[in-house]
Amino acid sequence: MPAPPIKSRLVSIAWCVLVPLGVLAAYLGLGLAVVSVVGEPVLGTAVLGGLVALLVGAARLFRPRWFANAPTVRPMSGTPRFTRTVLGCLALAFFAGQSLALWLYTLGGSAGFDESTRARTDAGPVVALLLALVAAPVAEEMLFRGLLYPLLRRRVGIVAAVLVTAAGFSLLHANVVQFAATLPLAVLLALVYERARVLWPCVLLHLAFNLAAVLVPAQLLGALANPVSALLMTAAFLACALAVYRMAAPAPGPAQDDREAGGEEGRESEPQAA
Repeated sequence: MPAPPIKSRLVSIAWCVLVPLGVLAAYLGLGLAVVSVVGEPVLGTAVLGGLVALLVGAARLFRPRWFANAPTVRPMSGTPRFTRTVLGCLALAFFAGQSLALWLYTLGGSAGFDESTRARTDAGPVVALLLALVAAPVAEEMLFRGLLYPLLRRRVGIVAAVLVTAAGFSLLHANVVQFAATLPLAVLLALVYERARVLWPCVLLHLAFNLAAVLVPAQLLGALANPVSALLMTAAFLACALAVYRMAAPAPGPAQDDREAGGEEGRESEPQAA
C-alpha cells in the first residue's frame, strides 16, 4: 500500500503533540484553581480528581463519537487468557517500575519525590489513602485512558497512542522516581483499554497497583534497588506487554493499515459509539 501523503504524517505528528499538551494544560490549570480554593495540595488533588471524573464521564456519556475509533471492541473470545496475562503483566509492571524507581533514587535522590512524600504525610493517612485508592485511579483513568488515548487513536496507531499516553501519564507525576515507577503501568493500562474500550478494568488495575505500593513491605522493594533487578524486571515486563499487545491489537485490514500508517482514510469507518 502506498505511503500516506507527507501532509497527513505531519498532521498526525502535530496531533500527538498538541492534543496531549492541550489535555495536560487544561488539567493543570483546573488543578491550580482547585488547590488555590481548597488550600491544601493533597486534598485539592483529590477534589480535582472528582471534577475530572465528572467532566470526562459526562463527555463520554453525551458525546460518545468524540471517543470512538475504528475498529470497535474485539470479539471476547480468549478473554480468560487475556485476563490472566494482564494480571501477570500488572505484577511485572509493579516490580519493574518500583525496581527502576528505587535504583534511580539511590543514584541521586529526587527533591520532587521527597516533597510529594512530605505532602502526603502532612495531609494525613485518610486523605492520602483517599487520593491513592479512589481519586487517583478514577481521575487519571478518565483523563488518560478515557480522554487522551481515544483522541490520539482517532489519528494514529496503537503504538504511538500508547507511548504518548504513557509518557504524559508518567510526566504528570513531575519527578523522575514516580515517572519510572508508573511508566510500565501506563503502557499496560493503555493496552487494556485498547482491548476493552471501557474504563472500569483500567480503574481496578490502577487501584490494585496503588494498593500494592501501600502494602508491599519496603524491605522487599529495597532489595530490588539495583541495576540488575531493574533491567531483568523491565525485560520481563516488556515481553509480557508484547503478549498483551498481540491480544489487544485488532486484526489488520485496509482501514487499520491506513490508520497505523498515519493516514486519514481509516477514519471514514468510525463507529457510532465508543
